[in-house]
Amino acid sequence: KRIGEGDTGLNTGGMGAVSPVPFVDEIMLQKVKTRIIEPTIQGLKKRQMVYKGFIFFGLIEVNGEPFVIEYNCRMGDPETEVVMPRLKSDLMQLLLSAFDGSLATQRVHFDERAACTVMLVSGGYPGSYEKGKDITGFDQVKDSLVFHAGTRLSGQQVLSNGGRVLAITSYGPDFTAALQQSYTSLKHIRFDKMHYRRDIGFDLA
Repeated sequence: KRIGEGDTGLNTGGMGAVSPVPFVDEIMLQKVKTRIIEPTIQGLKKRQMVYKGFIFFGLIEVNGEPFVIEYNCRMGDPETEVVMPRLKSDLMQLLLSAFDGSLATQRVHFDERAACTVMLVSGGYPGSYEKGKDITGFDQVKDSLVFHAGTRLSGQQVLSNGGRVLAITSYGPDFTAALQQSYTSLKHIRFDKMHYRRDIGFDLA
């Protein structure tokens, strides 16, 4: 979340993400399911709250135990950019099934490869920053996905238009390989005062 290497500086909306998270094994997933997800659903039912959509569980792991930091009725960013590329199932079918109440009949399949996302942000973010910077190099990115966030189009030129500008997502046999590919790809992207974290996943290695 923080802007600087080693988790220093101000909090941001997110500077990068990896999927799957290496330390989240079946034991941790079961804890999350029984202690957090299922009680949340039961709480909604108890209050007769009908909700159809995404619930984003902001979790933290402390000494092997999961704790909730926040809930959001949306997907996360950059979590979306790292999770959705791994989804092999039909997203539209899953959404329609959630809407009509048949989601339990669906099987969700994910690409077994790891994915990593690195955010490119404007210089000065999350404080004051300039917009309208020319962005170049998209055509040179061959082995990664480039998601636009804070950008706009002026004629045929893509310009920066926000704090978090682009998200670079790559696949790999593990998160370190995926991360390396994202860093290789982002070197082709250029805009004035572009900044990114050079140590995404440093605490997972």
